[in-house]
Amino acid sequence: MEQDLIQSMDTIGMFCRLRVNMKPNIPIRPSEMGVLIFAQKQNTEVTPRMISQFLRISKPSVTSLVNSLVNQGYLSKKPSKVDQRSYVLTMTKSGNQLVESTFEEYYKSIALLKENMGEHEFRTFIELMQKANSILEENV
Repeated sequence: MEQDLIQSMDTIGMFCRLRVNMKPNIPIRPSEMGVLIFAQKQNTEVTPRMISQFLRISKPSVTSLVNSLVNQGYLSKKPSKVDQRSYVLTMTKSGNQLVESTFEEYYKSIALLKENMGEHEFRTFIELMQKANSILEENV
């Protein structure tokens, strides 16, 4: 393998490890927090399919996350008005409080990057991350 490629892998790996190590002190898994943040930010009823598409995970994975969040009291299910076999999700008071109380902490590392990189470098970094995500998504 090319030495540059190996060093690049190490750099990306370190970035991911540092980000994971900065995770906020929350009572749920980061993947569950992702579902709650997504659900809270929507202006429409949220379905498991929407979560699956946004997070790019399988429907069984979404079901597992949703069931955990319902059991913990952060989400509630109600039958869909359109399709009685399906359901929509709503945030509970506890779910909203958890997202609000951790929102700033959850995004702290991104704000730190923006502040220390400066606007131009941060924007370039995000554009390159978006491009990398698109390339990787095409090959999944």
